[in-house]
Amino acid sequence: MTIYDELVARGLIAQVTNEDEIKEMINNGKAVFYIGFDPTADSLHVGHFMALCLMKRLQMAGNRPIALIGGGTGYIGDPSGRTDMRSMMTPDTIRHNCDCFKKQMSRFIEFGEGKAMMVNNADWLLKLNYIEMLRDVGACFSVNNMLRAKCYEQRMEKGLSFLEFNYMIMQSYDFYHLYKEYGCNMQFGGDDQWSNMLGGTELIRRKLGKDAYAMTITLLLNSEGKKMGKTASGAVWLDPNKTSPYDFFQYWRNVGDDDVLKCIRMLTFLPLEQINEMDGWEGAQLNRAKEILAYELTKLVHGEEEAEKALETSRQVFSQGVISDHMPTTVLTSADFTDGRIAVSDMLVKSGLAPSKGEAKRLILQGGILVGDNKISDFAASVELSAFEEDVIVRKGKKVYHRFVFDRK
Repeated sequence: MTIYDELVARGLIAQVTNEDEIKEMINNGKAVFYIGFDPTADSLHVGHFMALCLMKRLQMAGNRPIALIGGGTGYIGDPSGRTDMRSMMTPDTIRHNCDCFKKQMSRFIEFGEGKAMMVNNADWLLKLNYIEMLRDVGACFSVNNMLRAKCYEQRMEKGLSFLEFNYMIMQSYDFYHLYKEYGCNMQFGGDDQWSNMLGGTELIRRKLGKDAYAMTITLLLNSEGKKMGKTASGAVWLDPNKTSPYDFFQYWRNVGDDDVLKCIRMLTFLPLEQINEMDGWEGAQLNRAKEILAYELTKLVHGEEEAEKALETSRQVFSQGVISDHMPTTVLTSADFTDGRIAVSDMLVKSGLAPSKGEAKRLILQGGILVGDNKISDFAASVELSAFEEDVIVRKGKKVYHRFVFDRK
Protein backbone atom coordinates (compact mmCIF):
# COMPACT_ATOMS: atom_id res chain seq x y z
CA MET A 1 0.00 0.00 0.00
CA THR A 2 1.39 3.43 -0.94
CA ILE A 3 1.43 6.27 1.56
CA TYR A 4 -1.33 8.04 -0.39
CA ASP A 5 -3.49 4.90 -0.33
CA GLU A 6 -2.88 4.65 3.41
CA LEU A 7 -4.05 8.25 3.95
CA VAL A 8 -7.24 7.42 2.08
CA ALA A 9 -7.73 4.15 3.98
CA ARG A 10 -7.34 5.96 7.29
CA GLY A 11 -10.08 8.40 6.32
CA LEU A 12 -7.85 11.45 6.25
CA ILE A 13 -8.45 12.88 2.80
CA ALA A 14 -11.69 14.63 1.89
CA GLN A 15 -10.92 16.54 -1.32
CA VAL A 16 -7.94 16.99 -3.59
CA THR A 17 -6.93 18.83 -6.73
CA ASN A 18 -4.71 17.16 -9.34
CA GLU A 19 -4.97 13.77 -7.65
CA ASP A 20 -2.65 11.89 -10.01
CA GLU A 21 0.15 14.42 -9.58
CA ILE A 22 -0.37 14.52 -5.82
CA LYS A 23 -0.17 10.73 -5.58
CA GLU A 24 3.07 10.68 -7.54
CA MET A 25 4.68 13.39 -5.42
CA ILE A 26 3.65 12.00 -2.03
CA ASN A 27 4.42 8.39 -2.87
CA ASN A 28 7.89 9.32 -4.13
CA GLY A 29 8.80 11.71 -1.34
CA LYS A 30 8.72 14.80 -3.57
CA ALA A 31 6.15 16.83 -1.66
CA VAL A 32 7.19 20.00 0.14
CA PHE A 33 3.97 20.78 1.95
CA TYR A 34 2.73 23.18 4.56
CA ILE A 35 0.03 23.24 7.21
CA GLY A 36 -0.83 26.45 9.01
CA PHE A 37 -1.41 26.94 12.73
CA ASP A 38 -2.75 30.24 14.04
CA PRO A 39 -1.28 30.99 17.49
CA THR A 40 -4.57 31.70 19.27
CA ALA A 41 -3.34 30.09 22.53
CA ASP A 42 -0.06 29.13 24.19
CA SER A 43 -0.64 25.43 23.52
CA LEU A 44 -1.80 23.23 20.70
CA HIS A 45 -4.88 21.13 21.49
CA VAL A 46 -6.24 17.82 20.26
CA GLY A 47 -8.05 19.59 17.44
CA HIS A 48 -4.57 20.03 15.90
CA PHE A 49 -3.80 16.36 16.36
CA MET A 50 -4.81 15.14 12.93
CA ALA A 51 -2.62 17.71 11.21
CA LEU A 52 0.38 16.86 13.38
CA CYS A 53 -0.03 13.13 12.79
CA LEU A 54 -0.35 13.71 9.06
CA MET A 55 2.87 15.73 9.00
CA LYS A 56 4.64 12.93 10.86
CA ARG A 57 3.33 10.26 8.46
CA LEU A 58 4.39 12.18 5.37
CA GLN A 59 7.82 13.00 6.79
CA MET A 60 8.35 9.32 7.56
CA ALA A 61 7.62 8.66 3.87
CA GLY A 62 10.38 11.09 2.78
CA ASN A 63 8.33 14.24 2.24
CA ARG A 64 9.26 17.60 3.75
CA PRO A 65 6.84 19.42 6.07
CA ILE A 66 6.68 23.15 6.63
CA ALA A 67 4.94 24.15 9.84
CA LEU A 68 3.59 27.63 9.18
CA ILE A 69 2.90 29.59 12.34
CA GLY A 70 0.40 32.37 11.72
CA GLY A 71 2.16 35.16 13.58
CA GLY A 72 0.95 37.54 10.86
CA THR A 73 -2.51 36.16 10.14
CA GLY A 74 -2.96 35.96 13.90
CA TYR A 75 -3.28 39.75 13.83
CA ILE A 76 -6.47 39.29 11.78
CA GLY A 77 -8.05 36.03 12.93
CA ASP A 78 -9.59 33.32 10.77
CA PRO A 79 -13.37 33.80 10.42
CA SER A 80 -13.91 30.20 9.28
CA GLY A 81 -16.61 28.41 11.24
CA ARG A 82 -17.16 31.33 13.59
CA THR A 83 -20.17 33.49 14.31
CA ASP A 84 -18.19 36.25 16.01
CA MET A 85 -14.87 38.01 15.61
CA ARG A 86 -11.79 36.64 17.35
CA SER A 87 -10.18 38.62 20.17
CA MET A 88 -7.25 40.75 19.07
CA MET A 89 -3.91 39.55 20.48
CA THR A 90 -0.87 41.67 21.29
CA PRO A 91 2.41 41.09 19.39
CA ASP A 92 4.06 39.77 22.58
CA THR A 93 1.26 37.23 23.10
CA ILE A 94 1.52 36.06 19.49
CA ARG A 95 5.31 35.63 19.74
CA HIS A 96 4.99 33.70 23.01
CA ASN A 97 2.36 31.37 21.54
CA CYS A 98 4.53 30.73 18.48
CA ASP A 99 7.46 29.68 20.70
CA CYS A 100 5.21 27.28 22.62
CA PHE A 101 3.95 25.70 19.39
CA LYS A 102 7.43 24.90 18.11
CA LYS A 103 8.36 23.14 21.32
CA GLN A 104 5.26 20.96 21.16
CA MET A 105 5.56 20.22 17.44
CA SER A 106 9.08 18.91 17.95
CA ARG A 107 7.59 15.80 19.55
CA PHE A 108 5.94 14.95 16.23
CA ILE A 109 8.17 16.41 13.55
CA GLU A 110 11.94 16.31 13.08
CA PHE A 111 13.22 19.79 12.39
CA GLY A 112 16.63 20.57 10.93
CA GLU A 113 18.65 21.00 7.77
CA GLY A 114 16.90 19.17 4.93
CA LYS A 115 14.13 18.10 7.27
CA ALA A 116 11.03 19.90 8.55
CA MET A 117 10.97 23.68 8.66
CA MET A 118 9.08 26.09 10.86
CA VAL A 119 8.31 29.53 9.48
CA ASN A 120 6.29 32.46 10.78
CA ASN A 121 4.22 34.42 8.27
CA ALA A 122 4.76 37.57 10.32
CA ASP A 123 8.21 37.62 8.70
CA TRP A 124 6.69 38.55 5.34
CA LEU A 125 3.12 39.70 5.95
CA LEU A 126 4.08 42.46 8.37
CA LYS A 127 6.50 43.91 5.83
CA LEU A 128 3.96 44.25 3.03
CA ASN A 129 3.05 47.70 1.74
CA TYR A 130 -0.73 47.88 1.59
CA ILE A 131 -0.99 49.78 -1.70
CA GLU A 132 1.59 47.56 -3.39
CA MET A 133 -0.22 44.51 -2.02
CA LEU A 134 -3.53 45.66 -3.48
CA ARG A 135 -1.99 46.29 -6.89
CA ASP A 136 0.08 43.12 -6.95
CA VAL A 137 -2.28 40.58 -5.39
CA GLY A 138 -5.69 42.17 -4.99
CA ALA A 139 -6.33 42.15 -8.71
CA CYS A 140 -6.14 38.33 -8.68
CA PHE A 141 -9.20 37.94 -6.45
CA SER A 142 -12.85 38.22 -7.41
CA VAL A 143 -14.97 39.76 -4.65
CA ASN A 144 -17.99 37.88 -6.00
CA ASN A 145 -16.20 34.56 -5.58
CA MET A 146 -14.90 35.50 -2.15
CA LEU A 147 -18.39 36.31 -0.90
CA ARG A 148 -19.55 32.85 -1.95
CA ALA A 149 -16.74 31.15 -0.02
CA LYS A 150 -17.71 28.69 2.71
CA CYS A 151 -15.22 30.22 5.14
CA TYR A 152 -17.30 33.43 5.24
CA GLU A 153 -20.70 31.74 5.27
CA GLN A 154 -21.52 31.98 8.98
CA ARG A 155 -19.93 35.38 9.44
CA MET A 156 -22.02 36.90 6.66
CA GLU A 157 -25.17 36.32 8.72
CA LYS A 158 -24.02 38.54 11.60
CA GLY A 159 -21.67 40.81 9.72
CA LEU A 160 -18.18 40.24 8.32
CA SER A 161 -15.58 42.89 9.12
CA PHE A 162 -13.28 44.14 6.40
CA LEU A 163 -10.40 43.02 8.61
CA GLU A 164 -11.56 39.39 8.45
CA PHE A 165 -12.41 39.71 4.76
CA ASN A 166 -8.67 40.06 4.12
CA TYR A 167 -7.89 36.68 5.70
CA MET A 168 -8.34 34.72 2.46
CA ILE A 169 -5.92 37.00 0.64
CA MET A 170 -3.35 36.70 3.44
CA GLN A 171 -3.57 32.90 3.53
CA SER A 172 -3.34 32.72 -0.26
CA TYR A 173 -0.29 34.95 -0.16
CA ASP A 174 1.34 32.54 2.31
CA PHE A 175 1.23 29.71 -0.24
CA TYR A 176 2.50 32.04 -2.96
CA HIS A 177 5.42 33.14 -0.75
CA LEU A 178 6.29 29.60 0.38
CA TYR A 179 6.20 28.38 -3.23
CA LYS A 180 8.65 31.07 -4.36
CA GLU A 181 11.00 30.96 -1.37
CA TYR A 182 11.02 27.30 -0.33
CA GLY A 183 9.66 25.33 -3.28
CA CYS A 184 6.50 24.48 -1.36
CA ASN A 185 4.32 22.60 -3.86
CA MET A 186 1.45 21.39 -1.70
CA GLN A 187 -0.84 22.66 1.05
CA PHE A 188 -3.03 20.85 3.54
CA GLY A 189 -5.89 22.11 5.69
CA GLY A 190 -9.33 21.46 7.07
CA ASP A 191 -12.38 21.23 4.85
CA ASP A 192 -13.47 24.65 6.13
CA GLN A 193 -10.30 26.03 4.55
CA TRP A 194 -11.04 24.81 1.02
CA SER A 195 -11.87 28.25 -0.41
CA ASN A 196 -8.80 29.86 1.15
CA MET A 197 -6.57 27.10 -0.17
CA LEU A 198 -7.95 27.25 -3.70
CA GLY A 199 -7.28 30.97 -3.54
CA GLY A 200 -3.60 30.24 -2.91
CA THR A 201 -3.38 27.78 -5.79
CA GLU A 202 -5.08 30.23 -8.13
CA LEU A 203 -2.82 33.09 -7.05
CA ILE A 204 0.30 31.05 -7.86
CA ARG A 205 -1.01 30.13 -11.29
CA ARG A 206 -2.07 33.68 -12.10
CA LYS A 207 1.21 35.20 -10.95
CA LEU A 208 3.62 32.53 -12.11
CA GLY A 209 1.84 30.86 -14.98
CA LYS A 210 -0.03 27.62 -15.61
CA ASP A 211 3.11 25.55 -15.30
CA ALA A 212 3.48 26.51 -11.64
CA TYR A 213 3.29 23.22 -9.81
CA ALA A 214 1.05 24.04 -6.85
CA MET A 215 -1.21 21.38 -5.39
CA THR A 216 -3.97 21.36 -2.82
CA ILE A 217 -5.23 18.66 -0.51
CA THR A 218 -7.98 19.16 2.03
CA LEU A 219 -8.33 17.00 5.11
CA LEU A 220 -11.40 16.26 7.21
CA LEU A 221 -10.22 18.47 10.04
CA ASN A 222 -13.35 20.50 10.60
CA SER A 223 -15.97 17.79 10.93
CA GLU A 224 -13.75 15.06 12.41
CA GLY A 225 -10.62 16.62 13.83
CA LYS A 226 -11.53 20.01 15.22
CA LYS A 227 -14.49 18.71 17.20
CA MET A 228 -12.05 16.48 19.07
CA GLY A 229 -10.45 19.57 20.58
CA LYS A 230 -13.37 20.68 22.72
CA THR A 231 -15.16 19.30 25.75
CA ALA A 232 -17.82 20.75 27.98
CA SER A 233 -15.11 22.29 30.17
CA GLY A 234 -12.91 23.68 27.38
CA ALA A 235 -10.05 22.53 25.22
CA VAL A 236 -7.94 19.42 25.75
CA TRP A 237 -4.42 20.75 25.50
CA LEU A 238 -1.14 19.07 24.56
CA ASP A 239 0.68 21.08 27.23
CA PRO A 240 0.85 18.87 30.37
CA ASN A 241 0.56 21.96 32.57
CA LYS A 242 -2.84 22.72 31.05
CA THR A 243 -4.13 19.16 30.59
CA SER A 244 -2.34 16.51 32.66
CA PRO A 245 -1.21 13.31 30.94
CA TYR A 246 -3.84 11.42 32.97
CA ASP A 247 -6.64 13.78 31.92
CA PHE A 248 -5.39 13.55 28.33
CA PHE A 249 -5.50 9.76 28.56
CA GLN A 250 -8.99 9.86 30.05
CA TYR A 251 -10.27 12.14 27.29
CA TRP A 252 -9.43 9.51 24.68
CA ARG A 253 -10.46 6.64 26.96
CA ASN A 254 -13.95 8.17 27.06
CA VAL A 255 -14.59 8.73 23.35
CA GLY A 256 -17.90 7.45 22.04
CA ASP A 257 -18.27 3.88 20.82
CA ASP A 258 -18.97 5.10 17.29
CA ASP A 259 -15.77 7.19 17.19
CA VAL A 260 -13.14 4.94 18.73
CA LEU A 261 -12.07 2.97 15.63
CA LYS A 262 -12.28 6.10 13.49
CA CYS A 263 -9.88 7.82 15.90
CA ILE A 264 -7.54 4.82 15.97
CA ARG A 265 -7.36 4.84 12.17
CA MET A 266 -6.82 8.56 11.82
CA LEU A 267 -4.56 9.30 14.74
CA THR A 268 -2.49 6.29 15.76
CA PHE A 269 0.40 4.68 13.93
CA LEU A 270 -0.83 1.14 14.49
CA PRO A 271 -0.82 -0.97 11.30
CA LEU A 272 -4.08 -0.91 9.38
CA GLU A 273 -4.18 -4.68 9.43
CA GLN A 274 -4.25 -4.65 13.23
CA ILE A 275 -6.93 -1.95 13.27
CA ASN A 276 -9.10 -3.78 10.75
CA GLU A 277 -9.15 -6.79 13.08
CA MET A 278 -10.94 -4.57 15.63
CA ASP A 279 -13.83 -3.79 13.29
CA GLY A 280 -16.10 -6.41 14.82
CA TRP A 281 -15.28 -5.60 18.45
CA GLU A 282 -18.23 -4.99 20.77
CA GLY A 283 -18.90 -4.46 24.47
CA ALA A 284 -15.84 -5.06 26.62
CA GLN A 285 -13.70 -5.29 23.49
CA LEU A 286 -14.64 -1.71 22.59
CA ASN A 287 -13.43 -0.63 26.02
CA ARG A 288 -10.16 -2.35 25.23
CA ALA A 289 -10.01 -0.44 21.93
CA LYS A 290 -10.53 2.84 23.80
CA GLU A 291 -7.70 1.93 26.15
CA ILE A 292 -5.45 1.23 23.16
CA LEU A 293 -6.37 4.58 21.61
CA ALA A 294 -5.73 6.49 24.84
CA TYR A 295 -2.40 4.75 25.45
CA GLU A 296 -1.06 5.24 21.93
CA LEU A 297 -1.91 8.95 21.79
CA THR A 298 -0.67 9.68 25.32
CA LYS A 299 2.60 7.95 24.44
CA LEU A 300 2.88 10.04 21.28
CA VAL A 301 2.33 13.35 23.09
CA HIS A 302 3.77 12.77 26.56
CA GLY A 303 6.09 9.79 26.18
CA GLU A 304 5.88 6.13 27.09
CA GLU A 305 6.51 6.61 30.81
CA GLU A 306 3.58 8.99 31.24
CA ALA A 307 1.38 6.73 29.12
CA GLU A 308 2.18 3.77 31.37
CA LYS A 309 1.40 5.82 34.48
CA ALA A 310 -1.90 7.00 33.05
CA LEU A 311 -2.87 3.47 32.02
CA GLU A 312 -2.03 2.07 35.45
CA THR A 313 -3.92 4.86 37.24
CA SER A 314 -6.95 4.45 35.02
CA ARG A 315 -7.14 0.73 35.69
CA GLN A 316 -6.69 1.21 39.44
CA VAL A 317 -9.36 3.88 39.71
CA PHE A 318 -12.01 2.26 37.57
CA SER A 319 -11.40 -1.41 38.24
CA GLN A 320 -10.22 -1.41 41.85
CA GLY A 321 -11.41 1.93 43.25
CA VAL A 322 -7.84 2.67 44.37
CA ILE A 323 -6.59 6.22 44.93
CA SER A 324 -3.41 6.69 42.94
CA ASP A 325 -0.61 9.23 43.30
CA HIS A 326 -0.91 9.82 39.55
CA MET A 327 -4.56 10.85 39.77
CA PRO A 328 -5.11 14.56 38.95
CA THR A 329 -4.70 16.41 42.22
CA THR A 330 -5.48 19.88 43.55
CA VAL A 331 -3.72 21.11 46.67
CA LEU A 332 -5.83 23.27 48.98
CA THR A 333 -4.48 25.66 51.63
CA SER A 334 -6.07 27.47 54.54
CA ALA A 335 -6.69 30.46 52.25
CA ASP A 336 -9.24 28.35 50.33
CA PHE A 337 -11.42 27.87 53.42
CA THR A 338 -13.89 30.22 55.10
CA ASP A 339 -14.87 29.44 58.67
CA GLY A 340 -13.34 26.00 58.27
CA ARG A 341 -15.33 25.04 55.14
CA ILE A 342 -14.91 25.17 51.38
CA ALA A 343 -17.81 25.25 48.92
CA VAL A 344 -18.02 22.28 46.57
CA SER A 345 -18.54 24.73 43.71
CA ASP A 346 -15.23 26.42 44.59
CA MET A 347 -13.50 23.04 44.56
CA LEU A 348 -14.87 22.34 41.08
CA VAL A 349 -13.69 25.67 39.69
CA LYS A 350 -10.28 25.59 41.39
CA SER A 351 -9.57 22.10 40.06
CA GLY A 352 -10.81 22.82 36.54
CA LEU A 353 -13.61 20.27 36.81
CA ALA A 354 -15.87 23.19 35.96
CA PRO A 355 -14.72 26.31 34.07
CA SER A 356 -17.04 28.65 35.98
CA LYS A 357 -19.42 28.90 38.92
CA GLY A 358 -22.32 28.72 36.48
CA GLU A 359 -21.11 25.41 35.06
CA ALA A 360 -20.44 24.14 38.60
CA LYS A 361 -24.03 24.96 39.54
CA ARG A 362 -25.36 23.12 36.50
CA LEU A 363 -23.31 20.01 37.31
CA ILE A 364 -24.40 19.98 40.94
CA LEU A 365 -28.10 20.55 40.27
CA GLN A 366 -28.10 17.82 37.62
CA GLY A 367 -26.64 15.33 40.10
CA GLY A 368 -23.34 14.97 38.30
CA ILE A 369 -21.03 15.54 41.30
CA LEU A 370 -20.07 13.14 44.09
CA VAL A 371 -17.80 13.96 47.03
CA GLY A 372 -16.59 10.63 48.28
CA ASP A 373 -19.68 8.44 48.08
CA ASN A 374 -22.12 11.32 48.60
CA LYS A 375 -24.05 12.81 45.68
CA ILE A 376 -24.17 16.61 45.93
CA SER A 377 -27.53 18.15 45.01
CA ASP A 378 -27.32 21.50 46.85
CA PHE A 379 -25.34 24.27 45.15
CA ALA A 380 -24.52 25.71 48.60
CA ALA A 381 -22.98 22.43 49.78
CA SER A 382 -19.54 22.63 51.38
CA VAL A 383 -16.89 20.35 52.87
CA GLU A 384 -15.42 20.73 56.35
CA LEU A 385 -11.69 21.13 56.78
CA SER A 386 -11.64 18.07 59.02
CA ALA A 387 -12.62 15.93 56.02
CA PHE A 388 -9.17 16.59 54.59
CA GLU A 389 -7.40 14.54 57.24
CA GLU A 390 -7.44 12.08 54.35
CA ASP A 391 -7.59 12.69 50.60
CA VAL A 392 -10.99 13.76 49.33
CA ILE A 393 -12.08 12.32 45.98
CA VAL A 394 -14.57 14.19 43.81
CA ARG A 395 -16.19 12.45 40.88
CA LYS A 396 -17.78 14.25 37.93
CA GLY A 397 -20.15 12.01 36.05
CA LYS A 398 -19.19 8.36 35.87
CA LYS A 399 -15.62 8.58 34.68
CA VAL A 400 -13.85 11.75 35.83
CA TYR A 401 -12.10 11.50 39.21
CA HIS A 402 -10.11 14.21 40.98
CA ARG A 403 -8.20 14.15 44.25
CA PHE A 404 -8.05 17.06 46.74
CA VAL A 405 -5.40 17.25 49.43
CA PHE A 406 -4.83 19.86 52.14
CA ASP A 407 -1.40 21.44 52.61
CA ARG A 408 -0.98 22.11 56.34
CA LYS A 409 2.26 24.04 56.01
